Amino acid sequence: MGEAIAVLSGKGGTGKTSITAALATALAKEGKRVLCVDCDVGLRNLDIPLGLSDTAALSFVDICEGGYSLDQLTAHPQFETLYFLTAPMNRSAEEIDADAFGGMVLSAREKFDYIFLDAPAGVDAGFRLAAAKADRVLLVTGSDPAAVRDAGRTGQVLELMGKENVRLIVNRINPKLVSNMALTVDDVMDNAGLPLIGIVPEDPNVTLAAAFGKPLLTYTKKGAAAACRRIATRLQGMPVKIEL
Repeated sequence: MGEAIAVLSGKGGTGKTSITAALATALAKEGKRVLCVDCDVGLRNLDIPLGLSDTAALSFVDICEGGYSLDQLTAHPQFETLYFLTAPMNRSAEEIDADAFGGMVLSAREKFDYIFLDAPAGVDAGFRLAAAKADRVLLVTGSDPAAVRDAGRTGQVLELMGKENVRLIVNRINPKLVSNMALTVDDVMDNAGLPLIGIVPEDPNVTLAAAFGKPLLTYTKKGAAAACRRIATRLQGMPVKIEL
């Protein structure tokens, strides 16, 4: 039985969607069967960091409503064990049938090793849809005070939802800036009130890879790509030193 992982953030601009795509491709490169689901209804963009912006894809509503099955998904052209469901554009998050979505996730857990649910930023309906059906939650934040505060508040919402397996990813770390602020990752963890699963440096290759329509891990092996590979290893229960 596979694992559903919701990737969330308290605010926009943390790089949550890029992290989702990088983790998914890292696991697929290791032969894991992975399904990425864009849960950002109406504002979908997970296809871009996956390198699928020019590829037609079913939406998760197509599966939830029974028009198509998970057996009809098309594999990623570069990663044969990676599959993708986009978000619908003609619905609001409030209109999504949560029970049908949960049934789809349950069926996916029987077919895939990992299901990534890339939720919209904030704590509204799309966030709750993804979080409620997840076995594990990755909360992505930046190191700036506003992002850390939002991460802490988001963690409190998840706690009220009964979610216990929540881990923090601190993204877009500029080592020099953090040093000048006398801020450490331990400070971020303390302020957010959540255990850490990984840190990711600021890396212009994330933007460049997306601009060229390529997954980050096929564009470079360093920087953010290497950090996401380490996080993917930790997701599989293998210890790897946390470092930039």
